[in-house]
Amino acid sequence: MVAAADAEGLERFAVLGYSLGGNVAVRIAARYPERVTALVLTATFARAGQWLGSITDLWSEPARRGEAELLARLLVPLTLSPQALEGLTDEQVEAAVRATAASFPPGGGDHAALVKGADLSADLARVGVPALVIATTADRLVPVELQRAVADALPGARWAELPTGHLPFVERPQEWAALVTRFLAELPELPELPELPELPAHRG
Repeated sequence: MVAAADAEGLERFAVLGYSLGGNVAVRIAARYPERVTALVLTATFARAGQWLGSITDLWSEPARRGEAELLARLLVPLTLSPQALEGLTDEQVEAAVRATAASFPPGGGDHAALVKGADLSADLARVGVPALVIATTADRLVPVELQRAVADALPGARWAELPTGHLPFVERPQEWAALVTRFLAELPELPELPELPELPAHRG
């Protein structure tokens, strides 16, 4: 991720992480404090705990066997809020299952193992940039209690809530985007970076 920023010529940047991507975002902020200006986390967890750990145990086996439709039938009702799910017809649920199954990349079993083995305890305490935690309060995959623990462990983190399942950008995309952009817009202007001296050419 940092190499991608280098390739785009970005000296400093904000990082947004969603779900397990929040773990990646926290690690970047903790390990590259001179590069990261702000952190936004949505539906993120520091540790899987018993509930999410049990779900990933169920998730991992069909993922390893390539049973995409079975895995989708498990995850669709867990990622949508009860309100959103009950608002769908049978045909729409089937369409969501097919679309979800078609979207799975290779490596789903490894993905599940990463979720279960996640532990951000040390990294969260090292983050020193402005942070916003957007909680998905109707989330049946990552319980809001796990998301609250992330905010509590981040020094000075702001907390916001959206009454959605695990997919806020599907259920309430405009509200989710507004929370993100408003937070970033309120950040103070960054000071200019000092010029670094040129290093002598290495002669091997």
